Amino acid sequence: MLRHNILAAVVSAIVIAAALLPAAPPRAVGEFEDHADVGAASRPGSADYDAARREYRVTGSGENVWGKADAFHFVSRKASGDMTIGFDVRFVGEGKNAHRKACGMIRQGLAADDAYADVAIHGDGLISLQYRRTKGAVTEEVKSPVKGPATVRLERKGDAFTLSVTPAGKAPASVGPVTLALKGPIYVGLAVCSHDAAVSETAVFSNVALKTKAPD
Repeated sequence: MLRHNILAAVVSAIVIAAALLPAAPPRAVGEFEDHADVGAASRPGSADYDAARREYRVTGSGENVWGKADAFHFVSRKASGDMTIGFDVRFVGEGKNAHRKACGMIRQGLAADDAYADVAIHGDGLISLQYRRTKGAVTEEVKSPVKGPATVRLERKGDAFTLSVTPAGKAPASVGPVTLALKGPIYVGLAVCSHDAAVSETAVFSNVALKTKAPD
């Protein structure tokens, strides 16, 4: 009994000590404040910024950004009000799933089922405006008639979200707007999902243009 009580006391002390430890500090990457896995990403993601090339290299796993819950790696910063995020992107390697995704995302929070809007560039070139109107709702989608490679831009004005897709040497094509209400502060950034929980995929984001307002 004494041994059991001592063991219980030790375990309790460890739990209390762990709770008192400071939270992990943010891991800034380029213009973004932090990066982390969102949802059930079985393989830890990563992110790096090449200042000379001004490129973000983001690796993520996760089953999908879709349905009622998401799993991906997210490089983000907090912001409020109207905002835009634009970029070019290329995937590294052939990839295991044609629907691996590299996204520019504006998201209510970091829970797997939070509301969001994004521009999703799929491994097979499909570009779409995806959005979840409310927490836990099913993701909806509007597909762009233009396939990648292309420069993309996701814009938020109030509750309206619009996607612009510009192939090299051609005029931009717009998708949307779609409407969803996100309450500030929210998160904006770059996301990568492998569409296969057993593997990781990498995308390189270049010419990233981010315009935001500081969080209220």
